[in-house]
Amino acid sequence: MHAPTIRHETVALRSALPADLTRRALPLAQPRRSEAPSHPARLTPAWREALELLEQHVPFTRRMLHAGDLVHGGGEACTALHIVNSGMVRSVNFSADGREQVVGLHFKGDWLGFDGIASGRYGCDAIAMDTGEIWTFRYDTLLRTCASVPALMAVMHVAMSEQIVRDRDSLLALGTLPADARVANFLKVWAEALRDRGQRTDQITLRMTRAEIGNTLGMTLETVSRALCRMARSGVILFNEKGRRDISIPSIDALGDFMQDALAPNERVLQ
Repeated sequence: MHAPTIRHETVALRSALPADLTRRALPLAQPRRSEAPSHPARLTPAWREALELLEQHVPFTRRMLHAGDLVHGGGEACTALHIVNSGMVRSVNFSADGREQVVGLHFKGDWLGFDGIASGRYGCDAIAMDTGEIWTFRYDTLLRTCASVPALMAVMHVAMSEQIVRDRDSLLALGTLPADARVANFLKVWAEALRDRGQRTDQITLRMTRAEIGNTLGMTLETVSRALCRMARSGVILFNEKGRRDISIPSIDALGDFMQDALAPNERVLQ
């Protein structure tokens, strides 16, 4: 069965940064709405500058994806880089025997495809976790533009460096944190990513099953469930009555305190 064809829309560049990057892009003939978003995005300077420069200098395509849709597949030729404009995307590796390993989560403003630059092929699948929009930039066009716009090259380097730091921190957490602290850190990183993008953290829909979270953290489903239950009993998170994937995080700092408490027994043993 052939995958359904996704319609791409090439857009002319605009010099003005959209006020609300989470809003679905409007057709070019239709004016933008002027009302302020209910949760204005608090973008990092590097992201804001990158979007401004990209819109000014680089043509791109945009497409709407739904949960399960593929942004790019592992092994495909790396001809473009992508930015998550809305929604969430996960990066997945598949072992030779078919086992799936989630190796990264990507939020609004994150780049996709850096892993394919060295070899010329994407190293993993990038899969949409919910409905969202992806902006796609041809890599050869980006290179030519960076050569003539040094500021764009600088923000690209910042984006690459930030991804390296995130990957390093993720590996450090997987290798050094006990189970409860690992799950708390996972939720803390997720909540901070939403907060920094101007989105609410008091009500979060975890777009992953317990098994998928365990796969990401190198833990069993049962271990993840026990850690979440302990956090709920401590009041660090609250479960929504309508579904176990909907949680509330009253305080991100409280998640950090929970992590420190989970680390304390290990620290006492080392002493």
